[in-house]
Amino acid sequence: MQLDEVMAALSKMGSDQTKKTYLRHGAREPIFGVKVGDMKQIVKKIKKDHALALSLFDTGNGDAMYLAGLIADAQAVTVQQLNRWAKAAQWYMISEYAVAGLAAESPHGWAVGLKWIESKQDHISAAGWATLSGVLSVRRDEELETAQIEALLDRVSTAIHNSSNRTRYAMNGFVIAAGSYVVSLKKEALSCAEAIGKVSVDMGDTACKVPLATAYIQKVIDKGRHGKKRKQAQC
Repeated sequence: MQLDEVMAALSKMGSDQTKKTYLRHGAREPIFGVKVGDMKQIVKKIKKDHALALSLFDTGNGDAMYLAGLIADAQAVTVQQLNRWAKAAQWYMISEYAVAGLAAESPHGWAVGLKWIESKQDHISAAGWATLSGVLSVRRDEELETAQIEALLDRVSTAIHNSSNRTRYAMNGFVIAAGSYVVSLKKEALSCAEAIGKVSVDMGDTACKVPLATAYIQKVIDKGRHGKKRKQAQC
């Protein structure tokens, strides 16, 4: 599919109700309001097209930017492209899901995640923590630096409540990821989750809530899914 064809398809799939919901969650114009499930009909047709992904992201349209993350080639994306996307991501669905998911599946995921969490900009910092979480969810435990992860958990336990808004949410998600996907760090992650307790995040004019890390991790354990990796970080 060509760029104009994809944009026409997205426009047709958009709805005023979904658009209103996205705007309440922090999305910015321009955006059509396309449900992710509907968007994946386009993904099935395109599969991976990195050049098209770059063009879609550059439109500045929220739906196109999200779709870009789904069809971009994680093995072809460069650090420069990831940095540019993280900076330009206009709301958390793009920065913490589309961009972070792509970064996590790329060979650069851990390195860019560590860089982004040092940013003073909330959306970049949050993207960094989300990227690190994504890496934990897909990489085999033997490929992970457990000492680094432990140090990051220690950092979360002391810094989360003084961090910026979406960064707090993504930090909480990192604790959940460590406790859910890394077998050897279950004890450390649960200890961190207990230390941070309830995390307060301004979710805007929505009914969304921040998951309690202790309860979430325990639920994963109880379901017998502890340590089970995901097939992909993107969703």
